[in-house]
Order: sequence, then structure tokens, then C-alpha cells
Amino acid sequence: MLQGRTILCACMMKTMNKEKITELVGRRAAARLGGGLKRIDAQHSKGKLTARERLALLLDEGSFEEFDMFVQHRCTNFGMENTKFDGDGVVTGMGTVEGRLVYVFAQDFTVTGGSMSETMAQKICKVMDMALRNGAPFIGLNDSGGARIQEGICSLAGFGEIFERNILASGVIPQISGIFGPCAGGAVYSPALTDFTLMVRNTSYMFLTGPGVVKTVTGETVTQEDLGGAGVHASKSGVAHFAASDEREGIQTIKALLGFLPSNNREKAPFVETSDPAGRVDDALNEIIPESPNKAYDMYQVIGSIVDDGKFLEVHRDWAKNIIVGFAHMNGRSVGIVSNQPKILAGVLDINASRKAARFVRFCDAFNIPLVTLVDVPGFLCGTQQEYGGIISHGAKLLYAYGEATVPKVTVTLRKSYGGAHITMSCKQLRGDINYAWPSANIAVMGAEGAVEILYSKEIKSIEDPAERARVAEEKKKEYNDLFCNPYNAASYGYIDDVIEPRNTRFRVIRALEQLADKKQENPWKKHDNLPL
Repeated sequence: MLQGRTILCACMMKTMNKEKITELVGRRAAARLGGGLKRIDAQHSKGKLTARERLALLLDEGSFEEFDMFVQHRCTNFGMENTKFDGDGVVTGMGTVEGRLVYVFAQDFTVTGGSMSETMAQKICKVMDMALRNGAPFIGLNDSGGARIQEGICSLAGFGEIFERNILASGVIPQISGIFGPCAGGAVYSPALTDFTLMVRNTSYMFLTGPGVVKTVTGETVTQEDLGGAGVHASKSGVAHFAASDEREGIQTIKALLGFLPSNNREKAPFVETSDPAGRVDDALNEIIPESPNKAYDMYQVIGSIVDDGKFLEVHRDWAKNIIVGFAHMNGRSVGIVSNQPKILAGVLDINASRKAARFVRFCDAFNIPLVTLVDVPGFLCGTQQEYGGIISHGAKLLYAYGEATVPKVTVTLRKSYGGAHITMSCKQLRGDINYAWPSANIAVMGAEGAVEILYSKEIKSIEDPAERARVAEEKKKEYNDLFCNPYNAASYGYIDDVIEPRNTRFRVIRALEQLADKKQENPWKKHDNLPL
């Protein structure tokens, strides 16, 4: 009799366990559908992927470990207690990209428009804390209508908790934001606090206030795309570092970017094997500088020539084009490239170029990525618009960034390097480690024409005969050029370590980087600096 009861109890337990497992499997399946098939179809009809589809593209197959799948919101206002979904509008967890650990969140627009709730923020904060604790990159895929209005201050507090973690993680682990849909109001500040922001053309946008509010307050009529689309932020505001044509391209860009970065600020970036010889020379570089000092050439050709396999991941490609920044490998080592672009505004430094390069230099310094600087800069852009806009303070940001950087710094001056811009572009006095120059380099306070105008203006103007006046002016320019507009004057003082043949630039830079691979340099202790913001 007792044995019969035991068998019966065992059968009941098996049945109960099976029911519980069936319930678990069912809840997991429902959670993975987010807001349901109808809303998923609506997402696809807009040319957008779902949160889980994005994570599947980003992470190595089978590597995703999800956390907090069964979290639900706690709001009881405005009938919200009747609308609950497991996961509450965001998918969070960990996984690997090319075998390297990352922590992620992906907002799910199919659940209440991906709006931020208190519990949603808690889920995001949990993985941010784990990323910081374990020294791994953090990637956020944003697709949200903003704060969940029904939750009031609790939603805003959630944003604040996320922002604080963005701040504490800055410079410790890489933080990357992908904008794959709307990102409005307070939500925009988390991406702004991260290291890199990527947007998708035509389907993503960022703004503090939407077109309706803008119309009411200012009377302006503007579309979402013109107000805060990817094109606007990639080319006009500089808010977006990358603009992708579609989500798949965007996710591939994030993965490519990660390949250049260390997991945290205590590590070096991963080494990448290359078959490109370190000693490769390029005779075309000997001919690339035009005879006329006022004629442009394309700095992309120089960059492509000296980096491994010609591969260069540009950052801020469409903004402040007069300066180029981005990542490459040199003999397998990750490097940050900063270069003036003579084809745009003669490569002059202006407000936006200074901001763009300063942020990039500081990122590379924070994450142990050596800096290679290619210089052809005639000076800072003049005019009332620049002065009123604070070119002095903005230019000081770039100067400050180079001056505080302790990573290996290799500088090559190709042609012009004048005045304050010469100092700013990683000169010897800003602790440039190895400073090379091409024979075509002109390193001086200013160009010959301007110098002669200042030094000999009265003398030349006093000559009555026009032909003689022109002859003397040309003579004085030649005298100034011979004295200063060459690399040898700077080299005679040790401000240039060597004048190199252009064709050998790749080899010389790589050898310098290898020499500096174990460089150790520290700045004076301070609570924090006071960068000229």
C-alpha cells in the first residue's frame, strides 16, 4: 500500500515538474516575441530589425546569455497594471564578439515603444555594473520613444542612474551606442556620454524635442530627418561618429570598431596578424606633395599607403572634413590616426576640427592606443565667426589632449606646420615621442608671404619702381624660405628627430612604435583635470 502511494506521488511530481517546465518554455517563447507578432511585423515594415535580431547579428552564435527575462514593470497608473510583458521592453545580457566578452542591451520597440521604465533602467544598470566590474566593453542598441510618461519621476530617475554609470565607466571600458530607431528627450544623453555613437540613415533619429514642440516654440517647420536624422548628426552636429546605410551595416561597423579596441583601460588592443611587410616602401609618396605650396593633395592616399593592407576605419567621416581621425593597424598593432586634410579648407584647424580631434586623441590615450599624427596645417581658421564661436578655447582642447596624452606619439610633418597649429599638432614640446619630417616640410611661425609682409612691409612699399619692388619681395621670400621654411632648421634644434624619405614612412613609423611599445609615462597626481570645455 505504502509502495503504491510512493509511486503515485512520484508520478504526480513528474507531472508537476513537466507542467512547470512547460510553463517556463512557454514564458520564454512569449518573452522572445516581445510585443507580439503583429508589432514585430510593424517593426519589419519600417525596415527595422527587432531587438533580438540585432543581438543575433552582433554576438557570436550561441554566446548570448540573457539576464532578467522575466522582469516586469510595477506601474499601476493609467491602467498600466493591465499591460505587462516579460522583459519590459529591453533585452539585456552578455555574449562574445569574435570571442571577446561584451555586455549588451537592446531596447525593444515592440513593447510600449521601448519607453524607459524604472525596471527597464534597473535591467540596463545591472549589465552596466557587470561590464565595469569585469572590464568588458558595453554596447547599447537604442530604439525607444523616450521616458515612460505613465511612470513620471521614476522613469527620469532611471535615466539618471544610467547616465551616472556612463560617467563612471568613461575611460575605463569602451562604451558604444547604436541608434536603430527613435532616441528623444533625456534618452539622448546616454549615447552622448558614450565613446562612439552610430546611427542608421532614414530609420533613426535623435533630438531633445521633436518637430511638434519645435513648431510650437519657435515656429519652425522641420521633419524628424532634418531635425535629428543620421545625416544631420553625422555631417552637421558631429553627434554621430558613424552613419550606416542599414542596420546590418551598422552592426558590422560596431564589430569592426571593437576589433581596434582593448576590453578595458588596463589592457592593450588585440594584436592582428598581417602579411603586409613592415618594411614595405611606396615610391608614390616621394611624388605626392605638389610643387606649389597652395595646391592640394589627398591625405587618404598617404594613410592608405602606410597602414596595414590599406585598411582604415574612419571616425566622423562626414563632419569637420578638414581633419581626419580613425583607427588602423600598423604591423598588427592598433593605432589612432590623426591627420590634416589639405583637400578641405587647406587642412586648417577650426572649431569643429579641434573638437573632433581632441575627443579622439583623449579616447586613444584613455585606452592605450598609440597616436600617429600626419601634419600639413597652415594654421587656425581666422574670422569673426570662429573668434566669436570660441576658436581659442576649442583649439586649446586639442592642444591639451595631445599635451596630457601618455601613449606613444609619433608625428610626421609632410608639408606645412605653421604657428600655433604647429604646436597643437603633437609637437616635441607637447611630449611627442618621435617627430619626423619629410624634406618638403615647412616648419615656421608662418609662411614666407605673410612673414615678408610683416618683416619688410615698409622697406618694400618704399620702392617706387614696381618691377624692383616685386624683385625685392621675391628675394625676401626666398631668404625667409631658406632660413625657416624647411625641416632642417627645426631639426638643428632637435625638435625634429629625423628628416625621412617619404617612401620609407611606413617602416619608420612602425619601428618608432615598436621602440615605444613599453613606454611608461605618468602625469602629476590630480583629482581630475580642468580641460578647457
